[in-house]
Amino acid sequence: MIGACLVGDLRAFEKLVARHQRGLYNIALRISGSEEDAADIVQETFLSAWRKRSDFRGEAKFSTWLTSIAINQARELWRRDARKRAREQSLDRQDETCGGVPPQMASEQPSALELLEELQLRELLDRCIQALDRGFREVLILRDMRDMAYEEVGKILGLREGTVKSRLFRAREAVRECVNRGLGKQ
Repeated sequence: MIGACLVGDLRAFEKLVARHQRGLYNIALRISGSEEDAADIVQETFLSAWRKRSDFRGEAKFSTWLTSIAINQARELWRRDARKRAREQSLDRQDETCGGVPPQMASEQPSALELLEELQLRELLDRCIQALDRGFREVLILRDMRDMAYEEVGKILGLREGTVKSRLFRAREAVRECVNRGLGKQ
């Protein structure tokens, strides 16, 4: 399919889009923190990939090439909206809603309180990840959330493997400290 796409076969490209869009959307959502921005990033990624399909040399996996385009699109969006994102990513922001907690009946399922605590912990973790500097957030998302190899993360971000490991360590430590602060554990 990739070969057909490279020579301009739009149907082959559509199949590649269908195969890769969900994974790219998840990465873009984690990096941007916004569903709307993630959708824009993915759309721009595929448009850019189609326009620059002749640049794909097969030195890396096609998914790695697409992910690096998506990261660049996210960076561009981040640069354009830096002030807006800084406000949105503030750890001081509190979500006042309790949406997403399903009603409970007597059963072996977790209680409403347990579900609420889990939801609050996830929201705290998401806020802590979003508070990371972009470079640390990208490494953490690609390595820990997308389970990519250090080498692949390095290729996508243009970093040496040692730098990827160093940033990952620092990102994990920052998230751990942020979560502990949020839980009142200093």
